[in-house]
Amino acid sequence: MEEPMAQTLTAPATAAQPRRGNLRTVLMPLVLDVAAPMACYYLLHGALGMSEVAALTLSGVIPAVRVIAGIVRDRTLNGLAGLTLAVNVAGIALSFVTGDARMMIAKDSALSGVISLFMMLTAFTARPVMTPGMRAFITRGNAVREAAWERLASSTRFRRAERRFTGIWGAAMLADCVARLIGAFTLPVSTMVWLSNVLLIAALAVGLVVAGVFGSGQIMWMINNETRAAR
Repeated sequence: MEEPMAQTLTAPATAAQPRRGNLRTVLMPLVLDVAAPMACYYLLHGALGMSEVAALTLSGVIPAVRVIAGIVRDRTLNGLAGLTLAVNVAGIALSFVTGDARMMIAKDSALSGVISLFMMLTAFTARPVMTPGMRAFITRGNAVREAAWERLASSTRFRRAERRFTGIWGAAMLADCVARLIGAFTLPVSTMVWLSNVLLIAALAVGLVVAGVFGSGQIMWMINNETRAAR
């Protein structure tokens, strides 16, 4: 589930992107990366009696194939796709070497951890990774709002809100990483197969609320004031 979510959060969006993206485009990666592997695991392990390692490995093939298909289709390997594929392969290999299905669960938290650290590191740079998506959402391609963004972009208060927005998202993903890592080695594998996704969704919900209040909400307020002043 991390890759479609992370692509949504970190991809440089454009104002036209929300209009082009329809419901099928949004839901299909979630179906292939979340619903299908989960159903596959419970079918193979619960109904057919396959071992946890084998069931998790076969169910993990579905999102891996989606990533490979995307690489072939786009004829390019972006960092996130490569990372996702590498983590999946490493999780499968470790599960077979150790015979512990928990390694397949733990790999998801590892991916969240890498994404979170990347977010938090860029929060201290001149180009926080979450800014392009937030900018597209706030300005919506409106020339007046884009101009307001450019005028405000050099102010200390504005830059602080930008960094805070990305930093909060990084912290939310890190909390998800820790929670799922603990669950992977303390709870039954069959529980973590569904709970892992619940924890990620919860982290995303918290990120949306907190980052909205202390990051994008403040930037939205500044942009609105600036556009009114410019009229």
